[in-house]
Amino acid sequence: MAKDQKTTQKRSTLADVVTREYTIHMHKHVFGRSLRKRAPHAIKAVKAFAQKAMGTKDVRLDPSLNKAVWSRGVKHTNHRIRVRIARKRNDDEDAKEKLYSYVTFVPTVDFKGLNTEVVEDEN
Repeated sequence: MAKDQKTTQKRSTLADVVTREYTIHMHKHVFGRSLRKRAPHAIKAVKAFAQKAMGTKDVRLDPSLNKAVWSRGVKHTNHRIRVRIARKRNDDEDAKEKLYSYVTFVPTVDFKGLNTEVVEDEN
């Protein structure tokens, strides 16, 4: 009996331009962290989340996201944060990566019932 062979079908990563909205549970990333390092670690956690979710090494953060994380100071970060991650084509001719992720802040009042959603691009 022959073993099942995996079919390695190559697909274009450039066709994977997509935008999604995620809720990141920040409290589990900063809980137990020393007080003066909470907000910087939260920023690193957002970058790591975007890198894992979108599969790109190049992650760029919007200044509004940075402002939202730091809004309550270095010690008191929000427990949850809603972000929109867009995987885009890198137009630089000398870029190492073909795609990059751009993370923006989505203001929300209540996190109840929010799931990961695919957002249609405005462009």
